[in-house]
Amino acid sequence: MLRTMPASRFSLKREIEYGTPEQNETVRRILEEVRTDGDAALVRLTERFDGVRLTPAQFRVTDEEIEAAYDHADARFVEAIREAAANIRRFHEKQKRTSWMDIQPDGSLIGLTIRPLRRVGLYVPGGKAAYPSSVLMNAIPAQVAGVPEIVMTTPAATGGKAGVDPHILVAAAEAGVREIYRVGGAQAIAALAYGTETIRPVDKIVGPGNIYVALAKRYVFGAVAIDSIAGPSEIVVLADDTADPAYVAADLLSQAEHDEMASAILVTPSRKLAEAVCAEVERQLAALPRREIAARSIADRGAVLLADSLDECVDTVNRLAPEHLELMVADPFRLLGRIENAGAVFLGPYSSEPVGDYFAGPNHVLPTNGTARFSSPLNVDDFLKKSSVIAYSKEALLKNGEKVVTLAINEGLEAHAQAIRIRLEKEGK
Repeated sequence: MLRTMPASRFSLKREIEYGTPEQNETVRRILEEVRTDGDAALVRLTERFDGVRLTPAQFRVTDEEIEAAYDHADARFVEAIREAAANIRRFHEKQKRTSWMDIQPDGSLIGLTIRPLRRVGLYVPGGKAAYPSSVLMNAIPAQVAGVPEIVMTTPAATGGKAGVDPHILVAAAEAGVREIYRVGGAQAIAALAYGTETIRPVDKIVGPGNIYVALAKRYVFGAVAIDSIAGPSEIVVLADDTADPAYVAADLLSQAEHDEMASAILVTPSRKLAEAVCAEVERQLAALPRREIAARSIADRGAVLLADSLDECVDTVNRLAPEHLELMVADPFRLLGRIENAGAVFLGPYSSEPVGDYFAGPNHVLPTNGTARFSSPLNVDDFLKKSSVIAYSKEALLKNGEKVVTLAINEGLEAHAQAIRIRLEKEGK
């Protein structure tokens, strides 16, 4: 049952998952084992955790397996994933940036070069947590950025079978990813970060995973870049009395079914709507296949927050900084400019959150745990690196050199100052 309380008194319970001491020790051992033994460690760990015995030659998914995956995927799925990929690509194409150079009046040049990362690793969970949509959301921005090498790792099927979910393979193919390895867990993160005889190391690792994957990403950060350590999924629906209670309840449950730690919250100035949504949640919950998970999420982390006005609703939303925010109000565009903290904003009754999860085009890899206060959705910039360019002219150095010397001396860095003085003395003659 959804709790109802005043908006001003609510604080969303958030936890950063650091894992248990046992989990951390397990991950540290796995990382060191792969770093030391390479492919041999991957063979042992894949058999230990997935029950699949592979040789290093079997790690990589063949082109024939990728093509055969289309025969095992429903034609409607292929059509939908293909159109979703086109939408995602079109959205991210608008984010592309170019290098620039600015010539100064004194002949100097300053600028910024923008280049893609050379090689990016995409981790994709397997089994019950296999999400083809995440393949698209992680791979396509990297491809649009111009990353020449995108490699994917995903667990081999458990129970002695070495196959990979065909829907994952179809999504990868549609996103242009052909270098795929059937390796999962913390050992896959280690392989991507440090490299083995078969899997070359990458510059950045992106993609979701379980606690062992999350901890492994945390540990290898610095050796490689990572996207983020994602927390549980969140949705906040800001609604007034024009909202349809059935729509609101359905969207709250769409996030609650992710896992027991997910948060689903309604913020409204309408007590009538609040009561109707609570009733709808109970009605719809009874028919959900994942009702036990959703019910635990609703009971532990769901809430209806009653505010005195829409202004207080907006203030509450900005304080919560949710991953997903739906504005189901009479004029959502009027409120949009006042939303400061949200990973993604969905406007109106037909912009249900799953539209963004799967199909519309914006990325569904979003900041969680309140990090929307300072973070953004995964985007093309996440796969780019930038280098400053400085080409000072003689005229500029003679004009500004003494100022540079003054600043260097102020910081006690005499060699810095001398590097400028020696040029002023020689060129100023």
